[in-house]
Amino acid sequence: MNETPLRRVAIGGDHAGFHMKQMVVDLVGKAGLEVCDCGTFDEQPCDFPDVAEKVAQKLLAGAADRGILVCGSGVGVSVAANKFPGIRASLCHDTYSAHQGVEHDDMNVLCIGARVIGPALAAEIVESFLRARYAPQPRHAARVEKIAQIEKRVINGQFGRSTPQE
Repeated sequence: MNETPLRRVAIGGDHAGFHMKQMVVDLVGKAGLEVCDCGTFDEQPCDFPDVAEKVAQKLLAGAADRGILVCGSGVGVSVAANKFPGIRASLCHDTYSAHQGVEHDDMNVLCIGARVIGPALAAEIVESFLRARYAPQPRHAARVEKIAQIEKRVINGQFGRSTPQE
């Protein structure tokens, strides 16, 4: 169970999420948390998987406690971030999912879509995510452990590609 206090947040976004990412950086900083801005730093086209990787690396290295990713829809960064074992990223466009994902599923990366929600709702969602703590009931902990076991089996090659039978 993650009982350590939230201190550091890695934040990233692609060009489509640049302005909302900047707003999130400011919001998190004003909340008294340390911000690791993983880019992008302007509106020049860039690839969201690169930004998702930077945020995931910060979490996996212990340099951040949670992450927030922004792209146009939020879908791309969510898909990319979830490729990293240990990252539990989710697209949330409502406050309930943002806190429930942390409380029940130990979600550690929030993904939002700058072309889907406005800045006021984004701020509410980010605040809900940051306030939430993983404090699961036994059934929730068991499910998170199952996810960890799936990751281990994938890493160990248990789900390797096979040739279809003719």
